[in-house]
This record gives sequence, C-alpha cells and structure tokens, in this order.
Amino acid sequence: MDNSHIYFMQQAIALAKKGKMTKGSGPFGAVIVKNQHIIAKGHNEVHDKNDLTQHAELAVIQEACKVLESKDLSECILYTSCEPCMMCLGASYWAGFEAIYFGASAEDAKKHGFIYSNVFYASDNEKRYQEFNMHQLLREEAVAVWQQQI
Repeated sequence: MDNSHIYFMQQAIALAKKGKMTKGSGPFGAVIVKNQHIIAKGHNEVHDKNDLTQHAELAVIQEACKVLESKDLSECILYTSCEPCMMCLGASYWAGFEAIYFGASAEDAKKHGFIYSNVFYASDNEKRYQEFNMHQLLREEAVAVWQQQI
C-alpha cells in the first residue's frame, strides 16, 4: 500500500473528527486528491446548512469541480472516512474518480446508527467495489471516531 493513501485517508478521518466536534456538523470527512495534492476537503454539514445533501463527499465534489473548473474528476481520488451512501456514490459515478478509498464500511455505519437504504445493503459489495474501484483503508481508525467521547 502506497503511504500516500494512508496519509490522505488520515486527513479524511481527521476531518470526520472535526465534523464530530463542530456544532451542526457530522462525523464524516472527505478529501479529493489530484497529483498527490489535496484540492478539496470537508466534513458533513447536513445540520449546519439544513441541507441533507451536504454529506462530506458531495461537499468536496462540489468544491473540487469549482477548483478545477470542470465536472470531470477522473484524474482524482476520493478519500472518505466512511463508505459512500447511494447519493454520494451516484455523484462519484458522474465525477468519474480514478479510485475511492474509504475507512468505515456501510455495515459499520449501520451499527453506529447511520443507516443507509435497504437497497444499498442488499446490493453486492464486491460488484460495487469493483465498479467504483473502491478500497477499504484504516477501518479501525475511522470507526473509532464514532466511539470516541469528545
């Protein structure tokens, strides 16, 4: 495993911690990287912005598109503290990421009260991981964000 993947995942997890500690935010973080540089980063702001689409992944996709002045993110990698939900996977599909690295799984999220749709849980993980070139990394560190008392 390339150490840069670990570094960028650690950044996403740190943003999840920041989101957990920030009033009106949630414990999910994400970064988008192009050519080994972070071009967008953020955490969940659903409650703060009163906008259910402000998951960390969507927020950073929107920011990356602005920074690059393009909707094509095919030369970018998404690092996210938790496996993207259906909404975020849809946006990731259109973004065309080179790869997606995630920390906690959807099953981990469910165990901690962050529940996705039944359709998502019924889908084939391996096919999803293959289609989106998804890789799990630093699971324990990501799950620990939800378990820590802050």
